[in-house]
Amino acid sequence: MKVAVMGAGAVGCYYGGMLARAGHDVVLIARPPHVQSIHRDGLRMETRSFDEHVRLAASAEAGAVQGAHLILFCVKSTDTESAGVQMRPHLPADALVLCLQNGVDNADRLRAVLPQHAVAAAVVYVATEIAGPGHVRHHGRGELVIEPARSGSFSSQAVARALIAAGVPTEVSGNVRGALWAKLILNCAYNAVSAIAQLPYGKTVQGEGVKDVMRDVVAECLAVAQAEGVQVPGDAVAAVDTLAGSMPSQFSSTAQDLARGKHSEIDYLNGLVVRRGEALGIATPANRVLWALVKLMESKHAQA
Repeated sequence: MKVAVMGAGAVGCYYGGMLARAGHDVVLIARPPHVQSIHRDGLRMETRSFDEHVRLAASAEAGAVQGAHLILFCVKSTDTESAGVQMRPHLPADALVLCLQNGVDNADRLRAVLPQHAVAAAVVYVATEIAGPGHVRHHGRGELVIEPARSGSFSSQAVARALIAAGVPTEVSGNVRGALWAKLILNCAYNAVSAIAQLPYGKTVQGEGVKDVMRDVVAECLAVAQAEGVQVPGDAVAAVDTLAGSMPSQFSSTAQDLARGKHSEIDYLNGLVVRRGEALGIATPANRVLWALVKLMESKHAQA
């Protein structure tokens, strides 16, 4: 299988690297410093079970998606439409585009700019970071939940089989919308708090009153999801309570973005809950405060 990873940051490098280790033809589309390092040394994958350099192709150009059967679409939510437009002229007609992104509406937004292509949403449960150019560090988990989709003879089921064979636990589910909301709730509870404190999950939850704030965030998210007719699987409160224990050393992606002076995806996390709540007449004060504080920190970095 030929695979292109559009936006090969921490998430894209991990899954692209796992597929390359399993023998698939993978190209990572990333920023020039990463591309140069990967050309020279391969992709260093530092995981809980192995630490090795994986040889695979890399490019800084969206045109590298040409000829790929599968596109792992891993750009930030802020860049969904623009990245989709960049790769559209080069995208094979029978390619399947799999959105490995935070938030709940990226696949719909991508379909709007790629109306002739098969696009499937996926829920990502992995703790990773870019530790340096060409170096991805894996802190835990790694499973995927994929929406059913088909492009010609290529399907989500075929992708799932390839991922499972590569060591990535993968499920195809008819309720990916609900699973996306379940992941959104985790992100809303943890991302902003980790970013504001610049602390990993394990230390974040030890802060006085933090667990109560997280429970307020979860309650608001569930109220908005219910009003939208979304069936959120599992116990969201329990999932939030146990996440820090499963990846105590992980900084949220929002924390990593702010630490690097970059804009985060907060508008598509707590900000999305605030906007949907306003439209539905549901108060979301806890989400609003976290969203506003992260936006304030972003503006401070921008001025600096």
